[in-house]
Amino acid sequence: METHYIQFFTATILRWKDISAIVGVVTNEHAIRQHVTKAFLRRLKGKKLMETHYIQFFTATILRWKDILASDKYKDIIIESMRFLVNNGRVKIHGFVIMPNHIHLIWRINKNLLLQNVQRDFLKYTAQQIKFDLVDSKSPLLSGFEVRSKDRQYQFWQRNPLSIDLYSPEILEQKLNYIHRNPIQKGWTLAADESRYFYSSYQFYHQGPNPFEFLSHYMD
Repeated sequence: METHYIQFFTATILRWKDISAIVGVVTNEHAIRQHVTKAFLRRLKGKKLMETHYIQFFTATILRWKDILASDKYKDIIIESMRFLVNNGRVKIHGFVIMPNHIHLIWRINKNLLLQNVQRDFLKYTAQQIKFDLVDSKSPLLSGFEVRSKDRQYQFWQRNPLSIDLYSPEILEQKLNYIHRNPIQKGWTLAADESRYFYSSYQFYHQGPNPFEFLSHYMD
């Protein structure tokens, strides 16, 4: 864990050309960790969210907690949308899980793009694709998403999704472990263990078969 901490923040400092402040100044891991953390935090001071684009823990929940994502075809809509975002250079995705009524992502949005625009487009596109399928199949589930607001007739995602900046590898790994364990938590039990749940990034980090080629390691 200490090594990950050092590598993570050292990579950040390198991007800021501050490595000269480290070389020759510190001689052990504890001192390196303290020095790099202080330099990192100095860089954070005074910066706005839209200017920094840190790795984020992102959560979006289906309206009224309905289990529409229990269907694999709707999970696949989420997967294809994530693949599109990565292939078009809009985001890097380091982890995810798709649950029956919510999703968790660990991603970093391209610094040249606005966070709220990428999030909005992602949620809008996936909602539209789910709606189109429900309409085409004349599914009775569609009525459960009717809101009749001024700007829309149907709504699939709850407003104000959660976005949390992840400033340290410890917190990032904590969130990654959390999302990987989501499917086996009490109340869900969607799989016998993390490795048996298909719609998550668990296999990517544990050298199993990985069908999600768009993922990248958070240390890269």
